[in-house]
Amino acid sequence: MDAAPAIELWHCVDARSFRALWALEELGLPYRLHLLPFPPRVHVPEYLEENPLGTIPLLVDGETRMTESGAIGEYLAARYVPETPLTVKPQEPDFGAYLNALHYGEATLTFPQTLVLRYRDLEPQERRQPQVVEDYARWFFARLRWLTARLEGRAHICDRFTLADISVGYALLLAAHIGLGDRLPPIVAAYRARLQARDGYGRARAAQSG
Repeated sequence: MDAAPAIELWHCVDARSFRALWALEELGLPYRLHLLPFPPRVHVPEYLEENPLGTIPLLVDGETRMTESGAIGEYLAARYVPETPLTVKPQEPDFGAYLNALHYGEATLTFPQTLVLRYRDLEPQERRQPQVVEDYARWFFARLRWLTARLEGRAHICDRFTLADISVGYALLLAAHIGLGDRLPPIVAAYRARLQARDGYGRARAAQSG
């Protein structure tokens, strides 16, 4: 009987942990998936024993425990598939853009959307803030300018599909999930469609469906 995969991922459907799940599928690595309801710290309090932050993702690989969705893909590639085309090496011209986009997807594009989600849907009715929702939706669309410019004449952020596209692609998935997807610039909407046509993306979507 085969041993269980060493890599374990705790994940909520369409949450930030989708970056890690998508990376695992694109890299072709075996893993064990733990599906949790969102937010897990509320619905599965025992999860706090695994991750005291109560956030997802949580990736466990032996003694390694990671909770940052962008860093997980880089870790998996460096440790298990160092020659993968999903990363960009320092000597390549796109190295700076690659690193920038890895962080841009989370810090610049995902962050404002979490505030839209929180103050429109997750807070009790009396704490919801329509002005905060509108302000941070505008923030998100304004911060798409870098991506729009970068995609001029390109199919991907770099000269090929990379982990940077996974980072940014998740932010665009979240936009659709929270009702902002119809307002994406056409070049960004077309880019999102290309990403979501990938086999690795489809396998990740199927995996989170149970």
